[in-house]
Amino acid sequence: MSQVKGLCVMDVDGTLLLEEVIDLLGREAGREEEISLITSRAMRGELDFETSLRERVALLKGLPDSVFDTVFNSIHLSPNAQEFISILQKNGILVGLLSGGFTPIVARLAKSLGIAYFSANQLEVKEGLLTGKLVGQIINPEVKKDTLEQWREELKLSKDRTVAIGDGANDLLMLKSAGLGIAFCAKEVLKQEIPNHVDKRDFLEVLSLIDCLE
Repeated sequence: MSQVKGLCVMDVDGTLLLEEVIDLLGREAGREEEISLITSRAMRGELDFETSLRERVALLKGLPDSVFDTVFNSIHLSPNAQEFISILQKNGILVGLLSGGFTPIVARLAKSLGIAYFSANQLEVKEGLLTGKLVGQIINPEVKKDTLEQWREELKLSKDRTVAIGDGANDLLMLKSAGLGIAFCAKEVLKQEIPNHVDKRDFLEVLSLIDCLE
């Protein structure tokens, strides 16, 4: 790729992907309804993200780590997401993924899309089984914002050359920190704070908002 002209950072679950991976993992654990309910409340901003994440992850205890293969084969990109990413990359805009989801899924997803920058949560695995705990730094709303700013500095880009796209309350700080924040098929709590929103689940609708393509 030629000179980097901009950076577009995207949330993964519910934004880049149609599904919430934690809910799919919950289905494999037989706790889908319980986990989905907590996910929905967290995305609406009714629950603290980090607390709700730990609660949900605890319900995954005992799953084999082969579950990531099963779940990866069950996920679907939002319509035209792959084409959207390709257009950005061809125009010198680097794409990054910042996810409150999990590294085994996000890393494979990033590789499949030719994306070098990504950060996600790590689930603890012992003897091939999920322990129900997280390890390392939690990718909470503040960390999403800080990581966007760190990547921006590394790439020597001005704020107006950055775009952030997300759908839930945990994306708010990240969207506000970007030159252009876009609420994509977002929860009301996000749309109330972010003036730019796309309500049709089609990533080509997002292109018209990104003027750093010029």
